[in-house]
Amino acid sequence: MASERKPILEARGISKRFGAVQALEDVDFEVYPGDVVGLVGDNGAGKSTLIKVIAGVYHGDEGRIFFEGREVNVSGPGDATALGIETVYQDLALCDNLDVSANLFLGRERTRSIIPHLLQVIDETAMEHEAERIVGELHVVIPSVRSKVATLSGGQRQSAAVSRAVMWNSKVVILDEPTAALGVEQTRQVKDLIRRLRDRGLGVVVISHNLADVFDVCDRIIVLRLGRRVSTFDTHATNAEHVVAAITGAEFGPTDVGKPEGREAV
Repeated sequence: MASERKPILEARGISKRFGAVQALEDVDFEVYPGDVVGLVGDNGAGKSTLIKVIAGVYHGDEGRIFFEGREVNVSGPGDATALGIETVYQDLALCDNLDVSANLFLGRERTRSIIPHLLQVIDETAMEHEAERIVGELHVVIPSVRSKVATLSGGQRQSAAVSRAVMWNSKVVILDEPTAALGVEQTRQVKDLIRRLRDRGLGVVVISHNLADVFDVCDRIIVLRLGRRVSTFDTHATNAEHVVAAITGAEFGPTDVGKPEGREAV
């Protein structure tokens, strides 16, 4: 059970205001190693704001973040990346004119010396071999790491973006709408990849409006509504009706397994 383990990532009492809008209010959030947690809620519930606070894009007005049991200061995206927190946003941030290998190493290119201490060049061979290794370990199906991103399908592009996120010793991967606009087969490929990340012991956060996909790959579901965490569900002990009730604020019936939450975590 998740409650018997220590979170790899934990946020406590996160609040964030944009002018007169209270985007987050006293939100707790936790991810465990080998845990896939779905983060759901209507538009404006605070999902993106919470993730951007964790990823260092926004600075919370209140609250604390803990990583591997110690309090950390995430003042920018570089701090999150250094800890091992990687976020794959919906736009994927891939360069269509570059091949998969170059995208995986974008901004972190391997180099080799032509003239020691004077001239360095990009080591494309080393990058290609490393890219092939990580793609192979994750069982990502693409024509080649030398394929231009522009030639890949939506599922292959998503898989390439996730591969880039996990190849730098990441421990938590946040996926923003990873199956949006994908076909059935492409969605299956991405969901298989999420399961492999869990099997590797990573903590995975899936933000999605597609509850069928959330139930298919997630172990837990955390519901935000109007900037607050309102419910947490074990996907194996609930159903979509209960989750939708929490999302919309409908009254819980006597058979509900989820319960409204305040500061207390599961």
